[in-house]
Amino acid sequence: MNIPADLKYTKEHEWVKVDGSIATMGITDYAQEELGDIVNVELPGEGDEVHKDEPLGAVESVKASSEIFAPVSGKVTEINEPLLDTPENINEEPYEEGWMVRIEMSNPSELDSLMDADAYRKHIQEESK
Repeated sequence: MNIPADLKYTKEHEWVKVDGSIATMGITDYAQEELGDIVNVELPGEGDEVHKDEPLGAVESVKASSEIFAPVSGKVTEINEPLLDTPENINEEPYEEGWMVRIEMSNPSELDSLMDADAYRKHIQEESK
């Protein structure tokens, strides 16, 4: 299981990569593995306001449908449009081609509540017990 050290993570299995005031997010390798083959993705629209810990979209797999939660608050500046036609990119490359949205953060201090790679690894181990 791939847990890149340069990302931040949520308890709901989203990842965040920060570049200045922009947070790129998606779901983790662990999440896509648990979901199985992803067949559909629902994403917010560009310009939509999202709020930390509130649903911003969903992924549907052959096993289940699961909401995606905003890891930070702000305005959606970009969505990964190709995912709408090729949601399997999330299974194949959750941290590269499988990113979901970019958010211009309205409150960067919210990042402080997210986990680093080590804490996320421990969280998964606890959850799996």
